[in-house]
Amino acid sequence: MRRRSFIQGIAASTAWPLAARGQAAKVPRLGVLLFSSSDPQLAPIQDRLRELGYVQGKNLLATYRYGEGSYERLAQFAAELVAEKPDLLLALGGDVAPYAVAATSTIPIVFLSSADPVRLGLAASLARPSRNATGVTLLLDDTASKRLELIKEVVPRVRRTAFLWNPDHPDNELVEAQRAAPALNMELQLVELRGPKDLEGAFRTLTDAQPDALYVVSSRHTVLNIPRIVEFAKGNRIPLAGGWGAWARAGGLLSFGPNMTEMARRTAEYVDKIIKGAKPADLPIQQPTRFELIINAKAAKEMGLDVSPILLARADEVIE
Repeated sequence: MRRRSFIQGIAASTAWPLAARGQAAKVPRLGVLLFSSSDPQLAPIQDRLRELGYVQGKNLLATYRYGEGSYERLAQFAAELVAEKPDLLLALGGDVAPYAVAATSTIPIVFLSSADPVRLGLAASLARPSRNATGVTLLLDDTASKRLELIKEVVPRVRRTAFLWNPDHPDNELVEAQRAAPALNMELQLVELRGPKDLEGAFRTLTDAQPDALYVVSSRHTVLNIPRIVEFAKGNRIPLAGGWGAWARAGGLLSFGPNMTEMARRTAEYVDKIIKGAKPADLPIQQPTRFELIINAKAAKEMGLDVSPILLARADEVIE
């Protein structure tokens, strides 16, 4: 079985204070569990830790385990990291963090999750995690209704909106979208994508359904397939709305959601706080506080859609 465990430049931890001049400093050890080595959130976490003063090999030792797409490996690798007795674990992804939590009830854990941490069993509540894990979630329920409103504003004729989602991903987007759809005179057509094997079937369902628009819930397998999903939508002239900027930048019509780099940086700041002595149970799980509207004007033009100047002026970014 292939295994990669190495220490690399996740520049980490703020200078560890010396108890007394001349006394050797303790170098904190960080175990990092990831779905794959190409996780896009790792780099901004590393960057923020560097800004906080952490230098790999000097005041932080980071050990990595990558599942490389295998959930079976994640359980084993989480156990391996715990066996090395790190001072802290970092888990990236709502599908990754549960393996870290299952592996230890004592080692502090910081996570970044697009899913609901409470429904995942990572914490007792957002305000008071009460256990050994805390971190950052990308969820805020009312963003789902806002995305539907934006679709309607750009495509007034829309009636049938395909809703591409993973039922195994614990989030509230479907419930919120179903609540908002009737007031917008919209019908949601649910299309499931539980894993990579479902992608072609989802495309066939979308082809048969011929929806007026496509709403994509960001989860591990939809994000990993952004290029293919966006290319399908463009080829079939389906306006696509996604939750993160990557969807619009890849060619989708629009995206509305948190700035992923900002959320990753906030995750690094929790790593810093815990290394300095904070307890996960006392650190509330952070939610997004700022959202970006990105409109791909080029994609709109290619589909013959007119985006109002007022909406373009409201956008944080317009792709020409």
